[in-house]
Formats: sequence, C-alpha cells, structure tokens
Amino acid sequence: MTDTEKVIEIQVLRYRPEQETEPVLQSFKVPFTDDMSVLQGLQYIKDYLDGTVSFRWSCRMAICGSCGMMIDGKPKLSCKTFLREYYPAGLRIEALAHMPIERDLIVDAGDFITKLESIKPYIIPKEPRTLEQGEYLQTPQQRDMYEQFSSCINCMLCYAACPQYGLDKTFTGPGVLALMHRYNADSRDGASAERMDLGYAHEGFWGCTAVGYCSVVCPKGVDPANAINQNKMNSAINYFTRFVTPKGGTK
Repeated sequence: MTDTEKVIEIQVLRYRPEQETEPVLQSFKVPFTDDMSVLQGLQYIKDYLDGTVSFRWSCRMAICGSCGMMIDGKPKLSCKTFLREYYPAGLRIEALAHMPIERDLIVDAGDFITKLESIKPYIIPKEPRTLEQGEYLQTPQQRDMYEQFSSCINCMLCYAACPQYGLDKTFTGPGVLALMHRYNADSRDGASAERMDLGYAHEGFWGCTAVGYCSVVCPKGVDPANAINQNKMNSAINYFTRFVTPKGGTK
C-alpha cells in the first residue's frame, strides 16, 4: 500500500443459491485511492480477495448501464460512484431493489426486458420510404420534443427507486414509460396509438403514484416523472374534451 492509499470496509450482500437460502453480508477490507470507483473496489475484491463475488459491468463509463446496484441503500451506477465518498465509515453494496437476485449483485432483469419489448422501443415510420426518397427529416425543434428522454441507458436504477414497482410488478415502470414517451413524441414515428393502449391502461401512466424518486436517481438526467405527468395530463385533457366538444363538429 502506498502513502496515498487508504483502506475502506466494503460489505457485500452475498447470495449463492447452491449454499444459502437467504442473502448474507460479507465484509472486505479494500485499499483505495481517491480516484477509485465502487466498481473498481468490487474488481479488487474479485481479483485479490474472493474470486466468487459476482456482479455485472462492462464499459466503466456510465454508458452501458450494467453496473447498477444499491450503494448504502441508494440505487447508483458503481462505475460513477467513488469510494472516497464513503470513507472512513465504509459502505454496503446490495443488488438492485425490487428485483429477484440471481447471484450476489446480479438481478434477474427478465421482467424489465419484457416490459421494454412490449412498447416497441424503436421508430416505426408513419409511412414507408425508399432509399431514393432520402432520410426522414426532422427539425431541431422537433428533436427537442423528445431529446431529454432519449438518454436512457436501461440501467434500471429508476425501477429500484420506484416504490410502486416494488409493490405492484404489473406496473410498467418509469424507465419504460419514459421511453414510450420518447418514441411517441418523435415526429418520425407513427405507432403512438398502438403504444398508448398500454400507456393508458391501469399498469401504464396512471399506475404511477408520483413519488418522483425515479428522476432523482437517473444517472443520465432523464426525467421519467415528467414524461409520465405529461401523459397523465394529455389523457385527462382528451377525456374531458369529449364532453365539451359537440358531436359532428361545432355549430
């Protein structure tokens, strides 16, 4: 250990289904420098202390979204969170809340993937175009309508932060609903009516209880609560407009 290194205690919630019926905490002493992330702390544990510790990671640059976990009770990307923030008290790392644990810090993301696929998270053109017709053009103003919601990296932190998803797994959830709004707001897309069958269902936008913590924990600045509120408002407007607009048009 160099003069600039310190030692921090990291408690990791372990779950190895072949030997444990319930998750248990295991403590590790990890030397670190101020530029080390929590992910690097876990990598040190795996490389030098216990090679059986399991977790997901890939890019180490807050882009892939795979290293999300509960760090001292808050959903965070471990590559974007630094050990120095928890020194000298130490920290506790657990798998993302509200999701089944497969092993240690790895969760079963199957429910999230199913919900994501259900909204068709890709542009479905309003009408087909040939290559000769050129690109689907869009103005900067049209792009501004959805740009903020296009930064989602599917890290699922918002699901771990959402109490409604924790209570009711039929709820579509903040991240997927924000992505639904992103594609519906895209001027090049023509499938909003199809997606909104789910959006306006009980498990869609109206299933949200407006806590807003999903927007607080997003590492990319996406605001799922805003997307959901916009669609709740539009739904209410559309509903009440039916009662004030005469059938057959205005006289």
